Amino acid sequence: MNFIRSVLFNILFFGGSTILVTLMVLTLPLPRAVLNQGFKFWMLLTMATLKMVAGLSYEVRGRENIPNGPALFASKHQSAWDTGIFFLILEDVSYVLKKQLLSIPFYGWLLKKDKMVAIDRDGGASALKQMVRDSIEVVRDGRQLVIFPEGTRSNPGDKLPYHPGIAAVYKQAGVAVVPVALNSGLFWGRRSFAKKPGKIIIEFLTPIPEGLDRKTFMADLESRIEEASNRLIAEAADHQE
Repeated sequence: MNFIRSVLFNILFFGGSTILVTLMVLTLPLPRAVLNQGFKFWMLLTMATLKMVAGLSYEVRGRENIPNGPALFASKHQSAWDTGIFFLILEDVSYVLKKQLLSIPFYGWLLKKDKMVAIDRDGGASALKQMVRDSIEVVRDGRQLVIFPEGTRSNPGDKLPYHPGIAAVYKQAGVAVVPVALNSGLFWGRRSFAKKPGKIIIEFLTPIPEGLDRKTFMADLESRIEEASNRLIAEAADHQE
């Protein structure tokens, strides 16, 4: 049954996304706010389809920890689900993403228009500096910026090295960093076709204040995200027993 539901979801998701992306291209001459609403509608439709077809819903915890106005969000990354949900939770979000995505026809055009922060993973120090400059510009525009410190998706329970880019942005942006934990990989795994029924939990943790030194900041960020994500994974496992 899960296989059939996953097949149906993927047909609807990719078919619907193709239509929506094509329509959203028509908004490119319009103000960026119009495109932002298009992304929100796309993700709203995706989450509704997940729930109705695949039996997969979600819960948001810690909304009280989301600052008003510009902020940095450092999130665990386990699933493609993570790359869309922030459009629905945050008011005006930008993501740090790999530069190659900007080269995708139509979709890449939308990412550029919405002023996503692209980084060339093979670009070395110069690419990192450019990412920091672009990230600070996003924050100074009054937006929220989502960074995945591990740089790519990890399997539930695994921890990849946390890259120093988040610390560089934290040092210069002058805003708090909100750690974000989740357990999405249990239900929509990394490079996985299957979508498992259940409830994804995403949790916004207490913000890390400005002014910490790099070593203290990175240690605090990593421990908070990993401990909370492992707790959410264990909670989901208990409910499945």
